[in-house]
Amino acid sequence: MVPDVSTGSNTRGLIVYLFGAGRRDEHTDPHIVAAWDMAGAPDPGRDPEASYTLLAKRLDHHVDLRTREMGGKKPPRHVWHCPVRTAPGDRYLTDAEWAEVARRIVHAAGIAPEGDEKACRWIAVRHADDHIHIMATTVRADGRRPRTHRDGQRAQAECRKIEAEFGLRRLKSGDLTAPRTPTSAERAKAERQGQTVTARQWLREQAYAVAAAVRTEADYFTVLQSLGIKVKTRLGPETGDVIGYSLAAPGDTNAADEPVWYGGSKLAPDLSINRLRERLLDQEVADRPGYAADPADPWRHTINAIQVARTVLDSGDDAAAQGHLAAFGDALYNIASATTGPHRAELRAAAVAFNRARRSATRADHQAATALRKAAKELAYASSEPGGLAIALLFATVHLARAAAKWHEQRGHEQQAAAAEEALRHLQTGYQQAATPLLADLTRRAPRATTASRYEQDVCATLPNHADRILADPSWTALTTTLAHAETAGHNPRRLLVEVGTQRELDSAEHPAEVLNWRITAQPNRRTQAARMRSTRTTPPTPRTTPTPMSKQPTEHGRRR
Repeated sequence: MVPDVSTGSNTRGLIVYLFGAGRRDEHTDPHIVAAWDMAGAPDPGRDPEASYTLLAKRLDHHVDLRTREMGGKKPPRHVWHCPVRTAPGDRYLTDAEWAEVARRIVHAAGIAPEGDEKACRWIAVRHADDHIHIMATTVRADGRRPRTHRDGQRAQAECRKIEAEFGLRRLKSGDLTAPRTPTSAERAKAERQGQTVTARQWLREQAYAVAAAVRTEADYFTVLQSLGIKVKTRLGPETGDVIGYSLAAPGDTNAADEPVWYGGSKLAPDLSINRLRERLLDQEVADRPGYAADPADPWRHTINAIQVARTVLDSGDDAAAQGHLAAFGDALYNIASATTGPHRAELRAAAVAFNRARRSATRADHQAATALRKAAKELAYASSEPGGLAIALLFATVHLARAAAKWHEQRGHEQQAAAAEEALRHLQTGYQQAATPLLADLTRRAPRATTASRYEQDVCATLPNHADRILADPSWTALTTTLAHAETAGHNPRRLLVEVGTQRELDSAEHPAEVLNWRITAQPNRRTQAARMRSTRTTPPTPRTTPTPMSKQPTEHGRRR
């Protein structure tokens, strides 16, 4: 059950909407189900003698008295409005049940506390099966304004109790860090235009994707503009520095054909200019050495940084953990952008879902997660996707998303835990889509029986406590192929098994051979490393220009609609 509190200044205008046909004739049988005084509240929906004007005058009675006391000046934003909607799939509520809901919410919000004879006047109008609209005029009979501080939060808390008592779907409690939900007008506009998401939602996702990839504040605005998004910055009066910004989606205009602007903080709390700067500090990638970098490096760096992030989540340092979760949210966008294949859609969906899990009331230490953020930005400019390494990275993201869900759950972050679980499901699906054919190919290219037998002995010698489970794992044959590749690349199989086997415990691994396979895949090629070291000793370094994101971003992040 979702309440959505707002305020305004037009009593009659809201009444006309509540009792009217709706913007698309969706209102059916509008009528009052509850009011401050059912006998004193004219119902234009059921009483032919009642008019919109009469109801407005009754509601505004105390407002008018207060206006005369103030010399003809009406109190500001004196109309309180709160639609309350049940979740899809919830049972039908009767008028009597909706009346109880309305009375409990106006009590909880401070509009009309139970037993208060001087409380504000209010009505609850039902014009659909799944919701009501509560409307009140916020001047009490004694001329005072009601105490509505944190009214939305108190209404939310009361709805959680109502859900439990009425047997409705239990929604997750929030912590005031969620982004603003689109208004009904925004949703209706998107529907009229044939869009699946509102302009606010589309802008939010574009902003997150661009912020994940760019290194500087200037790049952030430049790339957004290259996507066709209008950018308007607000400058400080004394310094001339940017102190805020707003975005407008391509083609999104109001009735006057003017762009509809959304401030960064109105899109999401962590998209404000100050929160963005916290994440962009010290983000410049270090200068490259003179030799050409291994194309696999960005993938390995990201895998290593994600493995570190899992350790941080277990460390007890909540600020550092929250910083790593924010950086992981950026990494998911860049992983999706750098990935090819049918599983890319699942990775993008995981990035979108994880946005709610990337922030909480815990203040993030973004500097603690600099390594993960830098690695993710390297990945945004990676030139190719090196097969097995990409799957190893997906495997690492699955485990970090699961750890994130557990971390949030332990701290009572219900919405964030649910978002991390949703991201986990998308990542698991994407991983299976990408990994299944590759594991099958590794199995087909298994080494000779004598080589496989030697690797079996190596596993028994180095990981005796897990050997039986590893050898019985369906992925064991694929692991032998990966071990053979690693040995060709200059690794000693026994030393390698000891190294990857102790990176993290294997007791909880359902498929230990599969875990080892991707850990080994992420190891660098020793022969390539040695060749590069010899090259640096004989060839003077040559400066290399870091690629600019400007030519890549439009294709990576897509254009609106």
